[in-house]
Order: sequence, then structure tokens, then C-alpha cells
Amino acid sequence: MSSLGLYLHFPWCVRKCPYCDFNSHPVRGPLQEEAYLEALDADLSVALADVTPRAVMSVFCGGGTPSLFSPQAFEGLLRRLEPWLAADAEITMEANPGAIEHHDFAAYRHAGINRLSLGAQSFSAVELARLGRIHGPEDTVRAFAKARHGGFDNINLDLMYGLPGQSRPDALADLRRAIGLAPEHVSWYQLTIEAKTEFARRPPLLASHDEIADMEADGLSALAEAGYRRYEISAFARRDRQCRHNLNYWRFGDYVGAGAGAHGKRSRGRGAQLSIVRTRKPPQPRRYMRDPARIETAQVSEAERVFEFLMNALRLVEGAPMALFECRTGLSRGALEPQWSALVAEGLVLDDRIAATEAGLRHLDTVLQRFLR
Repeated sequence: MSSLGLYLHFPWCVRKCPYCDFNSHPVRGPLQEEAYLEALDADLSVALADVTPRAVMSVFCGGGTPSLFSPQAFEGLLRRLEPWLAADAEITMEANPGAIEHHDFAAYRHAGINRLSLGAQSFSAVELARLGRIHGPEDTVRAFAKARHGGFDNINLDLMYGLPGQSRPDALADLRRAIGLAPEHVSWYQLTIEAKTEFARRPPLLASHDEIADMEADGLSALAEAGYRRYEISAFARRDRQCRHNLNYWRFGDYVGAGAGAHGKRSRGRGAQLSIVRTRKPPQPRRYMRDPARIETAQVSEAERVFEFLMNALRLVEGAPMALFECRTGLSRGALEPQWSALVAEGLVLDDRIAATEAGLRHLDTVLQRFLR
């Protein structure tokens, strides 16, 4: 129960991408930076009031496009958080390569951001246009160079495969360009069509299941050869450069969520007395700024705890100890039965820990469906 993350949501972006189902809203007029920061301050005053003595080990600034906000905004915000931050806290900011022209990365680094996540998505101008991105391939290259020059030594590149019209060689070429920049971390994942997105309303033509499998096999080999260790289904890192904030999610840890539409998870007690609560803030920025203390809460039932823990921990290549399942859910191994033993017999999960085999990772949806109740 010692680790605690903090997620800060910045809801605005320049333009909504057709595949995006995140709580993001195109900017209409001047960015309401000052008003939003005041709301965040009021939100955090309430949200962090009862977390002591648990130090915040990681902060993730996501969106939307957090880099639309000025370095000065982050400097003031992180100064406000100092009483709660661990001395070595990982502090990540997402940035769009097409929305960083007005700010200096060195200023973000000086403000306290020590990890950067650049949304490259592709290095093909054609594919970026199909994805509705506002940047081109060279924008990512320039942004990466600026970040390095600005002092960032921990950079993630977000990249997708299985894009509309993308071939197997195209996907590998994209990944090789990302690897060529030598980031510390690569988030490499398949494009999926999410409900309530433009792509869901007007589905693009995507590669076949077999073609996607070939793209994945090529990419896994290329990343391994370049020295990136796969530690989660879609996350690859150099030595000791795993995303600590996301690891906390995948290990079913607790985190505070602040900002429009932000989610959180808090646990109290232990064993049979364990209580787990999910929280959610109002998603509309205007409504959030009117009442930043407003929050929705929902108790997580025992059945939900089983599924949620597995949904997260089984994404990790090494999984999690059975003892962590018992600690974080308040349940015994018996809560997994008889499904777990059946999956062990089928060669999809391990017997001695919460972990999928190689076959289980490839068919994770099938594994998780066994626990839907």
C-alpha cells in the first residue's frame, strides 16, 4: 500500500484525432490556462489532503495535449505538489510533436518534468494524415532533438502499427525510425477501433489478422535486437527505464486523479476489511472548472477486483506474485478458481504466479473472458 501515483489530466488538444477515445476537446479560442490551473489547485487541495504519509512516487500529465500549457504553469503546479512528492518521483508529460513550437523543452525540464512522452504514432506522412495528426515525420525528429538538447534523458516514443493502408514493411520501417532516435522507452501498440470515435462511425480498411500478427512478430524481433526489453504487452524499455507510473497501474496500485475526467483508485484497510474505491471527475472542462471538488465514487466489488487485477497484471510479461494479488485485492487464491487451474492446464497462465505464458499473452482477451461475471 506504500506506492501512490498522481494523474493530472489536461483536456485540450489542437484537433481531435479520429481514433481517439480519450477525454479531449479541441481548443476553441484562447487556452484557459489560468482558470484551469486554479481549478486543479482546488481539486488537489481536497484530493491530497488525506494521502499523508504516503509519498507520491510518480506524476503523469496526460491529455489531451499537456504541452499546450506553458512551462511556467508546470513549474507552479509542481511547486504546489512538493510536500507530497518523493525525492526521486518520476514526472512525465505527454507532448504532441506538432504543438511544441512555442515552448522550450529546457524550460519544461527546469520546471521539474523529468520524463517526456512524445506522440509520434507514425513516421509516414501519409499515415499521419490518415490518423488526423497535426504533425509530420520531421516534426517528431525535431521535437526529439529539442528534448535531448533541453536536458531530457528519459524519453518515450508512442508508435502504432496496423494503421489504415499500412503494409508489413511500412510498419517495420516506422519502428526502425523510432529505434534510430534511441529513446529510452517505446510504447508500440496496435491501432484499435474504439466506440464513439470517428473511426468507429466510418471504419477505415485495416490489415488482416494474419498481417497484424506478422507486423507484431517483426517488431518484437527488431526491438529485442535493439536492446529494448518487453516488460508489458505494448511497452519496451532500456535497462531501468520502465515507466514507473504505468507499472503502478498494472500492479493494481493506488493513484489520485485530478483534472477534467480524471480517474483515481484508493484502497483502505487490508484483508477481509479492504475497501477499494474508484473515483472520477466531471469530464467537461467547463463543468469541472465550475466545481473542481465534485467527484463520483464507486466501490469495487470482490468480483470486480479479481477481473481488474488480472486485466492489469496479466499485461506484464513477468506478471505479479500471487501474494500481491492477495494484498491488493484482499482475496485469497481461491477467488481465482476454478478458472485459473483450467487455464494452467491449457498452458495459458503459470501456476505459481499471476502471469501469462507466451501463448497467454497472444490470447489475453480469451484468458480474461474466463473471469467475466
